[in-house]
Amino acid sequence: MLTLLNLLSAVALLVWGTHIVRTGILRVFGSQLRTLLGRNMRRRPLAFLAGIGVTALVQSSNATALLVTSFVAQGLMGLAPALAIMLGADVGTALMARVLTLDLHWLSPLLIFFGVIFFLSRKQTRAGQLGRVAIGLGLILLALELIVAAAQPITQAQGIRVLFASLTGDLLLDALVGALFAVISYSSLAAVLLTATLAGAKLISLPVAIGLVVGANIGSGLTALLSASLQSPAGRRVAIGSLLYKLLGLLLIIPALEPLANWLDSLALSPQGLVILFHLLYNSLRCLLLLPSVGWMARLCKRLLPDRPQDDGVMRPRYLDPAALQTPGLALANAVRETLRLGDLIETMLQHLLEVLRDTRPEASRELRRLDDDVDSLYSAVKLYLARIDEESLSPRERRRWAEILELALNLEQAGDLIETMLGKIQDPKTGQRQPFSDHGLEELSELHARLLANLHLGMAVFVYGDEESARQLLREKRRFRAQERRLAHAHVGRLHQRNLQSLETSSLHLELIADMRRLNSLFCSSAYLVLEGRDSGALATGSEEEGQRSSSP
Repeated sequence: MLTLLNLLSAVALLVWGTHIVRTGILRVFGSQLRTLLGRNMRRRPLAFLAGIGVTALVQSSNATALLVTSFVAQGLMGLAPALAIMLGADVGTALMARVLTLDLHWLSPLLIFFGVIFFLSRKQTRAGQLGRVAIGLGLILLALELIVAAAQPITQAQGIRVLFASLTGDLLLDALVGALFAVISYSSLAAVLLTATLAGAKLISLPVAIGLVVGANIGSGLTALLSASLQSPAGRRVAIGSLLYKLLGLLLIIPALEPLANWLDSLALSPQGLVILFHLLYNSLRCLLLLPSVGWMARLCKRLLPDRPQDDGVMRPRYLDPAALQTPGLALANAVRETLRLGDLIETMLQHLLEVLRDTRPEASRELRRLDDDVDSLYSAVKLYLARIDEESLSPRERRRWAEILELALNLEQAGDLIETMLGKIQDPKTGQRQPFSDHGLEELSELHARLLANLHLGMAVFVYGDEESARQLLREKRRFRAQERRLAHAHVGRLHQRNLQSLETSSLHLELIADMRRLNSLFCSSAYLVLEGRDSGALATGSEEEGQRSSSP
């Protein structure tokens, strides 16, 4: 019993080491990996190679599957390129299995020692996260040694011999057992390495080992499907397609099992080396053979899992991927993208508001109110998503970015409410008709609206890029907006002195709308203060003094 527990704990240590490596790699190179996989992958060979490289880097095809399914669910990648990447991930896993069976016992203590030093001394830096990766690699190598050591006593146990003796080479039964190994260990790599160890101890024959390896691949597909169960239908199609490809591999290997086993036996390699060689050849040939069919498989998966129709009209978040929460950099990037969608909604609301002012499209008011519901929904989603990010895992720079995203999202939500309030002021609550404005008054409001829209665009650009010069430009535009607002208010009062009848009827509404636009402009320009705070206090002070002098002037 103790021997079996040692073996299981060694497998668990292997899985944990893989998890640590994946976490460290994603925190250091997460943005680069996202860019690599999110780029135009229409060329299937390029997508295939990207899958090999990313899987070799993160040490897990499951981690690659999580990234790819999230990209497809967010609409950043097509299904066919995603399936090509998953085929490449299978080859990457086989390559890593070959590398990890080399004699690297001297490397494990070295990696763990220096990894702990860097991780504890510089935890929130890039060097600290690379230390985490070194610890994970050291644990993987140590776990492989423990698996070999723990498997030795098992070969002497009569019950274990009887158990594995029941596996007589029936490919379907062996594949089922291999799939269970991979699901329990949450790693096809661990299952394949354990199979190689058992074959090296002559506990199982080569045909049985082949069946276990094929089953381990299927088990990794089942694990990816379980991990994608909370994704949208678009994301789950990737896992289904990958699993179908692994099942096709099982069907392809059935007629070739006996001649393949005889050919491998003729090679001058150890049983352990034969298992690793078969794993590499099987995945490479299977994936290359099936690579041209990714378009067909994508169409099949879309038929098997069609999109669900949305029952209500409320907009859903597109980029808030729960799988990215373990990687703060990716999670913050997702929140930024969703916040930009909020900005797009506010821009559309402003355009509808102008249509209501000009009375050019009767349905604009109804669409504007619906968009405000979408803004409220997306803001709540962004806020809850940010709350789920582990604050302790954030670096000081990431904490600042976290606060910037939350503040801008809140400002945009308040802007949406304010625009809807302005709509209520413009329209008669009983008839829904627009209050009449004079030609001069409508022209002035349209002019101020255009400047407001331009400041929204500049404010969102400042939020994304954090450019200091653009931030100072935004503050200058804010001051110009305030000057124009005062000029238009004075012009309106001048028309009142001239006894303009339409100006008299809409005087209060006209001034209220100008004041509301000023508040909107302040919300849109807030991103400039987020960028310049602590960097250019002189610019902030100058801007504050100028605004103070203007507000105190008669």
